[in-house]
Amino acid sequence: MSDAVDQLLEQWKRERPDLAPWPMGIVGRITRLSLLLDRELKEFFNQHGLERWEFDVLATLRRSGPPYELTAGALNRAAMVTSGAITNRIDRLAGRGLVERIRDEDDRRSVRVRLTDEGWRLIEELVPLHVANEARILHTLGEEEREQLAGALRGLLESLGDTSLD
Repeated sequence: MSDAVDQLLEQWKRERPDLAPWPMGIVGRITRLSLLLDRELKEFFNQHGLERWEFDVLATLRRSGPPYELTAGALNRAAMVTSGAITNRIDRLAGRGLVERIRDEDDRRSVRVRLTDEGWRLIEELVPLHVANEARILHTLGEEEREQLAGALRGLLESLGDTSLD
C-alpha cells in the first residue's frame, strides 16, 4: 500500500540520499490528513447550514454542562483564536439566535455566552450526526488501530505542550 507522501519521500531519497526524510513522512501525512478532514467536515457542516467554527463554539458551550455558558475568555482559549475573532464569532451566533450574552453577576466587566434554546436544540441534533460522520471517515481503522493512533497523537500533542483547554 502506498500514498502520496510515499511518492514525495521517494523523490527526496533520490534527490538527497544523504537525508533521512522520515519526519517529512509523518508531518506530511498529518498535514495532508488535516486538509482532507477539513474538507470532509466543511462539507458536512455546510449540509447543516453551519460553519465548522459555529459548531465548535456551540459544542464547547454544550459540553460545558448546565447552564451551557462560558466567559468569552474561556471560549477564546478553547477555540485558540484571537479575542477579536471570538467576539466576531459570538456576534454572528447571537445574530442567528443561537447564543446570547449574559452579564456576569459576580464581575460586571465580564460577559458570559450562553446557548439559547434554539442553539441547544441545534447542537443536540447535530452532535450525534457529527460523531457518525467522523466514524464514517475513520471506518477503515479497527479498534486496536484507533487506540494506537489516538495514543500516538496524544503523546505528540503532550510533547508539544497541548495538555489543557485552558
